[in-house]
Amino acid sequence: MNILDDILHEVSRPARYSGGEWNSIIKDWQATPIRIALAFPDVYEVGMSNLALPILYKILNDQPDILAERVYAPWLDMETQLKQHNIPLFSLETKHSLKDFDIIGFSLGYELTYTNVLNMLDLAEIPLLSHQRKDSHPLIIAGGSCAFNPEPMADFIDLFVIGDAEEAILKILEVFRACKSNKERMLRQAAKLPGIYVPSLYEVAHHKDGTFDSITPKVPEAKLPVERQIIDKLPQPVTSPVVPHIKVVHDRGAVEIQRGCSRGCRFCQAGMIYRPVRELPEQQVIESVAQLISNCGYNEVSLVSLSTGDYHNISELIGQLSRKYYHDNLTLSLPSLRLDTSSIELIESLPHRRKTTLTFAPEAGTERLRQVINKHIPEEAMLDTFTAAFEKGWLNLKLYFMVGLPTETIEDVKGIVDLVTKTCQLGKKIRNKPPRLRISVATFVPKPHTPCQWLGQDTEEQLTPKHELLKQGFHRTGVHLSWQDTKTSQLEAALSRGDRRLGKVIHKAWELGSRFDAWQECFNYDNWLHAFKECKLDPAFYANRERPKDEVLPWQHIDIGVKSAFLKKEYQHMQQGKETPDCRHGHCNACGLQQQHPDCQQKFKPNVKLV
Repeated sequence: MNILDDILHEVSRPARYSGGEWNSIIKDWQATPIRIALAFPDVYEVGMSNLALPILYKILNDQPDILAERVYAPWLDMETQLKQHNIPLFSLETKHSLKDFDIIGFSLGYELTYTNVLNMLDLAEIPLLSHQRKDSHPLIIAGGSCAFNPEPMADFIDLFVIGDAEEAILKILEVFRACKSNKERMLRQAAKLPGIYVPSLYEVAHHKDGTFDSITPKVPEAKLPVERQIIDKLPQPVTSPVVPHIKVVHDRGAVEIQRGCSRGCRFCQAGMIYRPVRELPEQQVIESVAQLISNCGYNEVSLVSLSTGDYHNISELIGQLSRKYYHDNLTLSLPSLRLDTSSIELIESLPHRRKTTLTFAPEAGTERLRQVINKHIPEEAMLDTFTAAFEKGWLNLKLYFMVGLPTETIEDVKGIVDLVTKTCQLGKKIRNKPPRLRISVATFVPKPHTPCQWLGQDTEEQLTPKHELLKQGFHRTGVHLSWQDTKTSQLEAALSRGDRRLGKVIHKAWELGSRFDAWQECFNYDNWLHAFKECKLDPAFYANRERPKDEVLPWQHIDIGVKSAFLKKEYQHMQQGKETPDCRHGHCNACGLQQQHPDCQQKFKPNVKLV
């Protein structure tokens, strides 16, 4: 029976499940001893834009005894078809059931995909709880930014990879080859590896008031703390990635030119957990772009990093690429640019750039609050940037802000309206017509391993008047305002700062029908309230409660390299509105990484060639 013939005509966007894309890799199933499914717990269009999976896909398939295939979360209509036809969830490349694989690896980048993980396991007919799985079941592993607080998903994942996975995954496979038939022995041996956390080998305890007490190894192989893995050099970019059949979120080639960010925005988890900064040499970037165009036919390539404008010689790099592809109609995309006039100059230097939309993230409406979060951009500098953009003919701007930031007052919220109003007036003055502004307002979520990890999130009662002020302030201005649902933000905060007890909540929410919680049309807050209540837990305890600095945190056993003492010092600087300068352009801020990388200031500093 052909699975596709029976069900694909019944679902929307059947190309999500058909496979057979250009550059996909199909190996001999019978002749390959180890089979790995790389799973992304969201739809194909989102997962195919993820940069981690192509890297692992290539690394694994480069091993002669390993095949790696892909699987994404089936949309609701496809889930219905799989259940009606009694078909287990299958991979794209060979359409084998996930339960036939040896290892399933999940990329966890967003907390609101947790129920999708459970749903994918269930659709694959694999027991959800790790202690229920036998040696014959696939090993379930996970990595990504959410793995830096692995506790909420600890009941479901056999082992977590903490940090960069490029080298760690190969070390895991060495253990797997030696212990494939004995899961318990394999997990204990894997726990010895740097950066590997096996939740079942640890016991957790809580105080009577519900706060976290301790985590204790149950076997000698389990160690504390679990240290994040850091690769010194960026890997060669994947230049023959799988080319999707349909339009995806980021429908272009991508070259990771830099990993990590040293600017130190205090709300930003990525800026902490991906330190130190590592750059791909210019020549490798240029060669990778050439190979991407040749192998995939892309005419747009994105130069990816957390702060692309901070690449040590970005202007010269753009110049070389522009000259090289002047006649090839290549479009270069530069995400995450700084809010200053140099960014406008850089964008203007791009080849064949259409005047579409420029995106910037002021984050806060007042200089005071931007200094609090260590994103100190004077208002004058921002208005100069917008002036330069309007003078060059860029009339479409998208600006990202947050509400609920630490020490925020109602004056700071009004500051968003004032800044946007001034921007509108500037555009009208320069171009004789109002610019088209799209304002996106997110809710601040305090994240683990940041100086904000001890803070409580604003409640819905605190956030609602702030949203109302913004709506009234932008009324009849022609500005398009969108904002994040407060209930979604509270759930994200609760899951991101949760402990192991939340596994029962996630399981119950899934049983009640929750999946695709990140999608507004699917999110059901009542399911989650019911799940928390049945488990005798309160989402406000995790999301909205401010935590004392001496409270033991559920993720404290994960050592990201940035030390708690540094985060506490940054917390004090945040309360004082004191700026911490970028260490790449000044003295070392003693975040803790220099203990692992004694020469990190030189080795990873701009304009210094990597050794």
